[in-house]
Amino acid sequence: MFSRKKQNPQVVAAGVANVDADTLVTPSAMRVLVREFLKDKFAIVAFSIAVVIILGAFVGGIIWSADKVTTVNVLDRYLAPGVDGHILGTDASGRDMFHYLFVAARNSIFIGVSVAILNELIGIVLGTVSGYFGGAIDNVLMRIVDFWMVLPHFLIIIILAQLVNNLDPLKLVWILTLFSWTSTTRLIRSQILTQAKREYVMASKTSGTPNVVIMFREVLPNISSFVITDLTLTVASSIGIETGLSFLGFGLPASQPSLGTLIGYANDPVTIIDYWWVWLPAAVLLLTLSLSINAVGQALKRAANARQRRG
Repeated sequence: MFSRKKQNPQVVAAGVANVDADTLVTPSAMRVLVREFLKDKFAIVAFSIAVVIILGAFVGGIIWSADKVTTVNVLDRYLAPGVDGHILGTDASGRDMFHYLFVAARNSIFIGVSVAILNELIGIVLGTVSGYFGGAIDNVLMRIVDFWMVLPHFLIIIILAQLVNNLDPLKLVWILTLFSWTSTTRLIRSQILTQAKREYVMASKTSGTPNVVIMFREVLPNISSFVITDLTLTVASSIGIETGLSFLGFGLPASQPSLGTLIGYANDPVTIIDYWWVWLPAAVLLLTLSLSINAVGQALKRAANARQRRG
């Protein structure tokens, strides 16, 4: 009879542990976010449209400088699309609307992206510090945020835009950022509060890891999906605010046009009906870009929620 060789229980347990460790590796937050996002076909189409518009705006803005595009030529006043080589016609000052549209889109996108990035930087720093330390630091920072949020932001932005001399896209970025960082700060704080109580944070504190390292190298990467989602949605909202300002006449001047500047031409029935090419292409472009960015943001939000449910 052949005798069966007994295996050491410790060896078997070690082997099972190794297999479990290899097969149950938790994917990173970014990997889960990308995987969930790619399942949404509509979001992929929206992302492609947004990328094409953004790249086209910046490439066209580089090819056609603002000084050249905004040159007035009264002899070409209100030419219809296709006349004399003007693809989208001209406005009341004889400016080529096709070239004008590229420069306007570049300025609007620049403002939206810049405001979103600055918001995230401010929100990440303040929200992380507030949520991680808690206590008196959290109370002081949140009371400042609460006070700032109750101010009439849009009215103050209009006043500041009128007080600033030679308003340009960069100055408008700082004005908009001044009143739009609070919501991001609250979002980051709420996520940090949940992460600060996790075991890995406690273990890092016990091992003597500096708080700055724990906050920005261990805790912050775990909420990266929420940061990306908020960044995307803030781009769309910032473009919308800038467009509203320009439409009301409190935004950028004609020498530094935005999509709101072009849409603002639709201020009387004659222009709306007889000279539709002056404002309609900008309105369609803004609507397409805003819907695309919002679709991408909502898809990222759903993906982030799915990652959170999976732990």
